[in-house]
Amino acid sequence: MRIVLQRASRAEVRIDGEVVGQIGKGFVLLVGITHEDTTAEADRLAKKVAQMRVFEDAEGKMNLGLREVEGEILSISQFTLYADCRKGNRPAFIKAARPEVAEPLYDYFNRILREQYGLQVHTGRFGADMKVDFINDGPVTILLDSSEM
Repeated sequence: MRIVLQRASRAEVRIDGEVVGQIGKGFVLLVGITHEDTTAEADRLAKKVAQMRVFEDAEGKMNLGLREVEGEILSISQFTLYADCRKGNRPAFIKAARPEVAEPLYDYFNRILREQYGLQVHTGRFGADMKVDFINDGPVTILLDSSEM
């Protein structure tokens, strides 16, 4: 699994012009799943996201997590994180999991964040054409890859 985590001051996702998910302060997560991923990878990354301390404390140091700042998560499925751009100019997506594998694992990941870590998680719609609008606060952008953990 790969996650691009971005600290945001606000975010929303629209489908066909309708807002289907929105948050104030928190994380925008772009979540990519490969065909080799299992619930073990989802568990590890959910724990890492839940415990990530990238919000500033009173001294201006990144020392606070989502719970301390009462932040939320906007989680967006993003198969393009597994784009293979080594040949030519058109990306190949053969490393991205098929929807029948990726969607249940994506749902599981979001459920773990909610149920095990008590976080507010909003989502787009898996496989939909989504428009994501957010303000990256900092900017803070962190790449998490389960193959490197």
